[in-house]
Amino acid sequence: MDKVGEYTLQIMKLAGWYNNWLFSLVKPYLKGKILEVGTGIGNFTYLLAKEGEVTSIDIDKVYINKLKKSVSIKVGYGDIEKGTYFFSKKKFDCIVCMNVLEHIKNDSVALENMLSLLKPKGRLILLIPAHKFAYGRLDKNLGHYRRYSKGEIVLKLVGSGFKVKKLNFLNFFGIVGWFLNSRLLKRDVLPSSQLRIFDLISRPFLFVEKFIEPRMGLSILVVAEK
Repeated sequence: MDKVGEYTLQIMKLAGWYNNWLFSLVKPYLKGKILEVGTGIGNFTYLLAKEGEVTSIDIDKVYINKLKKSVSIKVGYGDIEKGTYFFSKKKFDCIVCMNVLEHIKNDSVALENMLSLLKPKGRLILLIPAHKFAYGRLDKNLGHYRRYSKGEIVLKLVGSGFKVKKLNFLNFFGIVGWFLNSRLLKRDVLPSSQLRIFDLISRPFLFVEKFIEPRMGLSILVVAEK
């Protein structure tokens, strides 16, 4: 288990309002049987579990064992890049992949594997880090292979067989803070004190983003269909 990654997941718990805001954007696209790719410590798993039948996978067995003790959903080992899962011959109506694709070396293969796990007209809900110019020390320490442009992720999704239905930037102020910490200050981890402050002051701005897409942002939210 990567210590920097686990630390980052733990401090993201501090941004409870932000996590719930993100989930409010994802929730309208959820349907049927849901597969969560990359459960981590369960920051989104707990929210997904309230919406229907959820199966969750991760490559980290420590995360898996901890989560099995705290949620009553199907959780187990799964490597979306290798196409190896604890379940067999199961298809899903919806796949949720939040801040995971950037950790996968061959992301195109991972997308093809996600497509194969979906039923016809099934949906992929994808959250990925945006803007190549912001890639820095934080990304490297978290094991990110890349940050994405809109054009790049569209090409990869279409090349894998998906139809892109929604694509927009999220969290303008988040990309400013990320660039400052990762590229200029070259910090190894996000300061938890900053995250608490962000969680408090960002609320009115993120509320506006529900109606007006920013021209840049920390993340890209994608909804694609098989």
